[in-house]
Amino acid sequence: MRLLPRSLRARLVVGFACGASAAVVLCLVLLYVLLDRQLGAALDAGLANRATDLTATANTGDLTVIRRDALAQLYAPDGSIVASSTSLSGSRLLDTGQVRAVDGRTFLTRRLTLGPGQQAEPVRLLSQRLPAGRVLSVAASAEPIEAARGRLLVVLLLAAPLLVGTLSVAGWLVVRAALRPVDALTREAAAISSFDGRRRLPAIPGDDEIARLARTLDDMFTRLDVAFTRERAFVDDASHELRTPIAVLRGEIELALTAADDREEVERSLRAALGQANRLADVADDLLLLARAQAGAVMVDRQPVDIHDVLATEATALERVLGLRIDVTGDAAVVDGDADRLNQVLANVTGNSAAAGAAQVQVRVTRGRDTVTIEIADDGPGFPPSLMSSAFERFVRDDAGPARHTGAGLGLAIVRALVAAHDGAAHVRNGEPLGGAVVTLTLPAA
Repeated sequence: MRLLPRSLRARLVVGFACGASAAVVLCLVLLYVLLDRQLGAALDAGLANRATDLTATANTGDLTVIRRDALAQLYAPDGSIVASSTSLSGSRLLDTGQVRAVDGRTFLTRRLTLGPGQQAEPVRLLSQRLPAGRVLSVAASAEPIEAARGRLLVVLLLAAPLLVGTLSVAGWLVVRAALRPVDALTREAAAISSFDGRRRLPAIPGDDEIARLARTLDDMFTRLDVAFTRERAFVDDASHELRTPIAVLRGEIELALTAADDREEVERSLRAALGQANRLADVADDLLLLARAQAGAVMVDRQPVDIHDVLATEATALERVLGLRIDVTGDAAVVDGDADRLNQVLANVTGNSAAAGAAQVQVRVTRGRDTVTIEIADDGPGFPPSLMSSAFERFVRDDAGPARHTGAGLGLAIVRALVAAHDGAAHVRNGEPLGGAVVTLTLPAA
């Protein structure tokens, strides 16, 4: 059985009402106790003043003042009445035993019948021992005090529900006003779809928690919109990149089918189709690697390797394939890495250099205290200024350069992914030492 309501607003109101009820009840109880003590103290103070006056006259031997008092009696040491108020008509305020038990000044509340035919009523008594062993007792009716207590209790019992109800309504209004922006944010967030990326949450004025939450959610939607835009662009670019070799592959196969009697034409078409199929396979492998990198699942077989020797060996093979002069210099340095992946990094960077028209590439390895820096520089035209900030993005190419008809624009994106898989970082710039593009890779030292 669910005791609390599901709505946050209702739970806050219930909690506020319970807290307000406890606070109101506590305050009213304290108020009742305080007022009760004040009334009792006022009655006792009046009795003390009367007792002081009567004691002064009794010590002089004048007992008429006691007889004229409303409720007073003077007792002998043996408990017999020496003087009594005429209103008591033979009734005793204290019996003999109580008279003998008086020691100093004592207050006592008891119910007494103050006259013939009257009902017993509460009486507050003050008794004190006088010289020569006599006892003076003065009394006052406590009925007004009791009546005042009853009226106060009724007022407080009626006021408590009204106060709790008023505070609960006020709490509900405050909670509703505080959560109204949350309702607006919820409705607007529910209405936003992935097809309406430019729609934003309503602005909440102020600098409180809800306003900061609204701004944070709006910033999150902005970041998501950027991510969705980039993903859509990635899909569009991938589709465009795959469409061309597929179209060429289809055309070559159709050409081979129409020229089935011409062996040389069929072979030429099949070789062209094989080249396009290899290009498709390379693009698919690159896309798969980038997808795994985005998911943090790039497989890297880490082993201690001398990065200088690995790059020097790969550079020798790349020189024959790319037609570049590649010089590897610098320090011997050991890193925990995958030699095949590091060779792929060098192949991608130098492949870009060759496609850009470079003739020479210089690779320099520098061993630091905790890192190994690999600087790959060429003598080509360098990175265009418009691509410096996005060189590592997917499908980014210099359409105005010599390589505008080759490559998918995934080389440097794969470089960054592989370097990141080795817990490293990659940066690009133009300039020294050869005046062209410079790619700097930083890897943790083993």
